[in-house]
Amino acid sequence: MIVAVTPNPAIDVTYRVGTHTPGDTNRVLEVRRRPGGKGVNVARVLAALDVPVKAVLPLGGDAGRWLGSALDVPFDAVPISGENRTTVTVTGDGHPTVYTEPGPEVSEVEWTAFGRCLAACLSDAGFLVVSGSLPRGASPDLVAEWVRIARKAGVRTLVDASGPALLAAARAGAVVKPNRAELLDATSAADEASGAGMLLRLGAELAVVSRGADGIAAYTPGGVFTVPAIPGVHGNPTGAGDAATAGLAAALATGRPLIEALRTAAALGAAAVLRPVAGEVDLPAYRRFLNGAPA
Repeated sequence: MIVAVTPNPAIDVTYRVGTHTPGDTNRVLEVRRRPGGKGVNVARVLAALDVPVKAVLPLGGDAGRWLGSALDVPFDAVPISGENRTTVTVTGDGHPTVYTEPGPEVSEVEWTAFGRCLAACLSDAGFLVVSGSLPRGASPDLVAEWVRIARKAGVRTLVDASGPALLAAARAGAVVKPNRAELLDATSAADEASGAGMLLRLGAELAVVSRGADGIAAYTPGGVFTVPAIPGVHGNPTGAGDAATAGLAAALATGRPLIEALRTAAALGAAAVLRPVAGEVDLPAYRRFLNGAPA
C-alpha cells in the first residue's frame, strides 16, 4: 500500500469558460467541484491504476466535512480547528489560471496528532508520498519529520514540494520531485543540473525534475537519466505533475528500474492532460503512451 499525505487539502473548483478575459465578466460554461490538494490527486490516480492507497490529511470546518464526505479513496483524517481552503482553476482558450488560498493555521498539538496517525498508517504500508504545499504557518521541518517517521517504519518516501519544504525533505533523505521552476527557486541555482546536485549533496536519495514539455529527468550520484515528454498532447495540464508523481511512486514502490519509473511518470502525466480536472487520467491513452504510441 502507498500512503499519500496531503498537508493542505482543498475543495478544487474548476470553471470552464469560453474566453478568459481578466478585468471583464467571464461567463462560466461548466463548474466542477471535487476534493483536491496534490496528495489527494496522487491518491486518486493510484486508485485508478488499482494500486492500494490511503490518503492522510487534516480536515476542519464546513469545507473539511464536505471533503470527508466527497473523498472517493480510502483515507484517515486528523481533525483540526481551522477551515480547509478552496482553490479555483479557470480553463478556457489559454493556459489555465489557478487561484490558491493559503489554507488554515494548524496547531502544534494538531500536527503531533497528525504524525501519530501517519505512523499508524505506515505500519502496513510500503511507500509514502508527501505532496503539495504546507498550510500557513507550518514549519518545513514537518516534512522532514514525516520522512523520519517513514524511515523508522522501513518505508521509502517521495516528496513533491517546493521552497524550504523541498530542502528539508532532501536533508531528511527522501526522493524529491520538484519541477524545474521549483528546483531553481528553492536552491537559487543557476541551472537544473546545479540545483539537482545541491539536493543530492543535502542528502536526497534521488532528485527527479519535471521539465514540462521537455520531459522528466532523474539525478542520481551515479548519473542522470532522462525521458522525453509525450509529443502532441494538448489539454488541461493542471494535474499532470500529480499524475507523474503517482506513476513514479507506483514504479519505485514495486522496485522497477528507474528509467521505467520515469517512462511511467511521463506517460501518466500526458494522460492527465487529456482529462478536464486534476486527479484523473485517460487510462487507454496512458497505456498507448507507455507502449510508445503517439498522442
